[in-house]
Amino acid sequence: MARYTGPTTKMARKFGEPIFGPDRSFEKRKYPPGQHGPSKRRKQKSDYAIQLMEKQKAKYTYGVLERQFRNIFESASRKSGVTGEILLQYLEARLDNTVYRLGIAPTRRAARQLVSHKHILVNGILTNIPSCRLKPGDVISVRNKSRHMDIFQNTIGAKSDVRKWSWLEWNPERMEGTFMEYPNRELIPENINEQLIVELYSK
Repeated sequence: MARYTGPTTKMARKFGEPIFGPDRSFEKRKYPPGQHGPSKRRKQKSDYAIQLMEKQKAKYTYGVLERQFRNIFESASRKSGVTGEILLQYLEARLDNTVYRLGIAPTRRAARQLVSHKHILVNGILTNIPSCRLKPGDVISVRNKSRHMDIFQNTIGAKSDVRKWSWLEWNPERMEGTFMEYPNRELIPENINEQLIVELYSK
């Protein structure tokens, strides 16, 4: 399962926002990376460059590589409705992203690792595929043998105040959550202009 394993702060500086979560190093240097520092002589970007940058930002935010992302877009384009919104809904419905949203893991990278290492169940079935797309009504839970691990005890306790996504439901006693529905675009907090991505793939 391929994934990006490079420096996160450098990538966040490239896009101008902390796409991997809170980052103290990013806060110190919010300008793009490069040996000349925050140079004012940067050229104006073309429409294609802007569209490509938005697509890259979405890919790195959700931890998806190019072929996966293209397949998700093509799947979204076949559905009736607004393609850009459906694209983000499908990304939000990924198992690793939902584990992160529920507060089971502190980051999407950590969520991907927990799924890959077989700590997560979907509808009571052990699932180790981070890209698994959930459907409304699916139940995500922590495997019984894994619940004593420090990462679950510390993260779930600390995240109880932010687990307030309207399309998810969390039961702290049973350490399980339910994917209730695909979220509307206005509920997805990521700063992504999905229309630019649609325009890029429509060329």
